[in-house]
Amino acid sequence: MPSGQRRGRWAGVPLQDRQALRRDELVTAGIGLLGSPGGPKLTVRAVCRATGLTERYFYESFADRDEYVAAVYDEVCTAAMATLMESESPRDAVERFVELMVDDPLRGRVLLLAPEAEPVLARSGARWVPNFIDLLQHKLTRITDPTRQAMVATGLIGALTALFTAYLDGRLAASRDQFIDHCVDLVFSAAAE
Repeated sequence: MPSGQRRGRWAGVPLQDRQALRRDELVTAGIGLLGSPGGPKLTVRAVCRATGLTERYFYESFADRDEYVAAVYDEVCTAAMATLMESESPRDAVERFVELMVDDPLRGRVLLLAPEAEPVLARSGARWVPNFIDLLQHKLTRITDPTRQAMVATGLIGALTALFTAYLDGRLAASRDQFIDHCVDLVFSAAAE
């Protein structure tokens, strides 16, 4: 390396991997900005500042801000879905979801609060909700009638969404354990019907 020249950020990273790594950095920064307390503070410039990347690299991965916001939301939804799919019991599912969404409130605010402030997420949220309902419906094995299963799963998703939103927003003065116990009780009581 010539004297006076410093090793770059991407030194040692194969060219074909750099774009994917930059995209990951941008999405990670987006979770922090979109899930920030007090509402989203997400602009292309803010994302570029947070990552230390130029707008050129932003537009290398995303056509515009709306596509980017949707990609950040999809990342959080994908992680939430994977967490729920790995769960072995209703309590395990609630504990894992609390760990993902409450213990990391940035992700929780992206999933549950950002759609209220970001119009582009109305479409993304509408696309993801049926996936969460379907997943929960398949876990309600004690209910044998498919129509009843679908109604119970839909009602549970609505109730749990409202609970998690209020908890993240600070409107519920419950301890973490109280919150988990209440959500588990809600799931068990609905599943037992």
